[in-house]
Amino acid sequence: MRQMTETSGKLPMFEPSLRSRVAPFLAMDVLGAAGALERGGRDIVHLELGEPGAPAPRPVLDAARRALDAGRIGYTEAVGRLSLRARIADHYRDAYGVGVDPARVVVTTGSSSGFVLSFLALFDAGARVAVAAPGYPAYLNIFGALGIECVSLETGPDTRYVVTAEMIEAAHKRAPLQGVLLMSPANPSGVMMSDAQLKAVCKTCDRLGVRFISDEIYHGLTYERPAATALAFSSSAVVVNSFSKYFCMTGWRIGWLVLPENLVRPVERLQQSLAISAPFLSQIGAEAAFDAMDELEAVKAGYARNRALLLQELPGMGLCDFQPVDGAFYVYLDISRFTDDSADFCKRLLHEAGVAVTPGLDFDRARGRHTMRLSFAGSEAAVREGVGRIAAWMKRA
Repeated sequence: MRQMTETSGKLPMFEPSLRSRVAPFLAMDVLGAAGALERGGRDIVHLELGEPGAPAPRPVLDAARRALDAGRIGYTEAVGRLSLRARIADHYRDAYGVGVDPARVVVTTGSSSGFVLSFLALFDAGARVAVAAPGYPAYLNIFGALGIECVSLETGPDTRYVVTAEMIEAAHKRAPLQGVLLMSPANPSGVMMSDAQLKAVCKTCDRLGVRFISDEIYHGLTYERPAATALAFSSSAVVVNSFSKYFCMTGWRIGWLVLPENLVRPVERLQQSLAISAPFLSQIGAEAAFDAMDELEAVKAGYARNRALLLQELPGMGLCDFQPVDGAFYVYLDISRFTDDSADFCKRLLHEAGVAVTPGLDFDRARGRHTMRLSFAGSEAAVREGVGRIAAWMKRA
């Protein structure tokens, strides 16, 4: 039971719930610290957030303006506008050669809402769900708030930093899993599973009766080969995606789920009560985003140039130990030769060099003291300036 504390001359104050005691999202804390320095007059280069530096594409903005001019902005069906769901289904046919019934698509308030909805629909409190380490920190925090047990699958160079079907089978043998959640390309590393590895994971999860959630938010942002969707290998997989990354629509908070048929109605019921529907205006813009592929590919070409710059320049600074950067827009660096306290290292880099980066503790609570993540989602000028500042600072430090 939560305790109540007395405050002098005031009403009693209740303690926050245990479920709210999740770890902070350190990338956002770094952003806050950088913002405070900027308000004090400092010039800060932002390499901490996975947020595209480019604005939403022109067709998105034009569609939103037309909707505003038309007048009423209201609710939609809880699962989203049928025209947007059909356009998302068409995307799977065009991009992957996979047929998806629009009835299996649910439009969500960003991928974040998609995770909450899918976790609530799939798992009861106490369920054991495996995720990769390092991995996206919000997974663990949402699990904690929902009473789900997180099982970390530590990756390393022996598997090219990818979770394999064999790792899942071994973890399930130690104690039964109810779910597996993987991202490819991955945050923070950019590492991507091969098609064969993804197929093996899907087939293994199906055989073991373990629900598989595939986070495909960085699809479209790959540099050597395209990413495959889990839907190509399993009809029972749950796919989470978003318009935030490839489509440059972070602040629009719009994403989607592709669900097995038997999960659509449970997710719809949850959405009805938790959000009613994703924002109408964002749904209008998202549908138009599929008409902006040329513009979006030009943005991606900028990321590719940023990636090439970092891969060329980082080794010369002694930052030569990093995971394969197959996709997304991150480099995940081992900095153990310089520090055993990545939080302090990144704090000094921010205050002394004016470069905001994210300490690895955000992504790997066991090994993150020796790592940090750089994002190259910003402009080429910003990434080049950041590289120069880091190089100069490391010579002084």
